[in-house]
Amino acid sequence: MTMFSSRAWREYPQRYRLEASKFKKSGKTYFPPRKVDPETGDTEREIVRLPDTGKLLTFTVIRIAPSQWGDLAPYAIGIAELTDGTRIMAQFTDCDVEEVKIGMDVRIEFRRVQEEGHHGVISYGYKFVPKWY
Repeated sequence: MTMFSSRAWREYPQRYRLEASKFKKSGKTYFPPRKVDPETGDTEREIVRLPDTGKLLTFTVIRIAPSQWGDLAPYAIGIAELTDGTRIMAQFTDCDVEEVKIGMDVRIEFRRVQEEGHHGVISYGYKFVPKWY
């Protein structure tokens, strides 16, 4: 995971503000932001902020996790459709994996994602939280 810290720094604006690209011709929104619409080739876009609520479309439970997240297992990750129609993937937090259900309302919150290296650099990102929480 040597590259994680520098990559994370480049992605912080979109992660912290949930910034996405909305293209003029198609009206489609992409997250993470893109410079070119993959369907139309359009480069005219605006940066929009995504809503922080949506519905869960699908999910899976990770029972045997990579070493840096082994202490979190089991945990769920899923794809939710936000209220504007954009789809986003994230890990669940603040609920037991048995409580995660397709169709449930979710909210996006910023949380600690991992601690890296012997210096303990903490990385933050977004996670899904059940809306009832």
